[in-house]
Amino acid sequence: MSGIAVITDSTCTLTDDLVARYHIGVAPQVLIWGGKTLYDGIDITPEQFYERLAHSSEMPTTSQATVASFLQLFTPLVAAGTPIVCVLLSSKLSGTIQSAEQARQEFPGAKIEIVDSGHAGMSLGFQVLMTARRAESGASFDEVAAFARQAKDHTGIMLVVDTLEFLHRGGRIGGAARLLGTVLNFKPILEVRDGRVEPVERVRTRPKAYARILELIGEKVQGHGNVRIAAMHAAAEEDARKMLAEAASRFHPVETTLSWATPVIGAHTGPGTLALGYCVDL
Repeated sequence: MSGIAVITDSTCTLTDDLVARYHIGVAPQVLIWGGKTLYDGIDITPEQFYERLAHSSEMPTTSQATVASFLQLFTPLVAAGTPIVCVLLSSKLSGTIQSAEQARQEFPGAKIEIVDSGHAGMSLGFQVLMTARRAESGASFDEVAAFARQAKDHTGIMLVVDTLEFLHRGGRIGGAARLLGTVLNFKPILEVRDGRVEPVERVRTRPKAYARILELIGEKVQGHGNVRIAAMHAAAEEDARKMLAEAASRFHPVETTLSWATPVIGAHTGPGTLALGYCVDL
């Protein structure tokens, strides 16, 4: 285990084995459904979430990871004198960073660096993973914190959703709002850009959307080294596996991962969402 702790939130969608391997602390985002508060990935799994969503007349809402969750993660680390680098969901998509900042105020003098990833999903996940590896390599706290701050320039994510309804209802639609009311019979391709969900283009079918995302990601990674690719899905595992296999064949990544979109992500993107994230030059 590194002498520097790395903490993130559950929207990073890192697989459980990677979280365990690098001892990454995860603050769960919050899902509110049927009058109950559920912690993302703890009280409800992705499989349970999408099964319930398919049959529920009541739609869930979400809330940011709590101050209490960050206090629970910070307290034993600070007591042990362990420096903390916290890489979190874009501040333009959530107040999660505010929760972490409030928790940090309880530990004046402690080494706690809070980094706005400007991303979500595995574009955040790759930043967290590579920061944890940097910490494990023996880098200093200042070096790890600096690495975490610049990692955002090396990752990205594109996604196709069945409908913009979920993003619109949750207020996370960003510039893609201009596609509302115009996408009947179209599948919008979106990306997280400048911290927000923004439109890329629209195509008529899911297969064409998948093919176009692969083309666009290819443009992003071309000429770069240490390419890493991740597929993330909202109850669309077969399509995600096929897309990841095609990406691996085209881009020859040094690492690939496949993960579910967590319940809180799914509450904003809707079922059937498929995303492809990338990381280069780290």
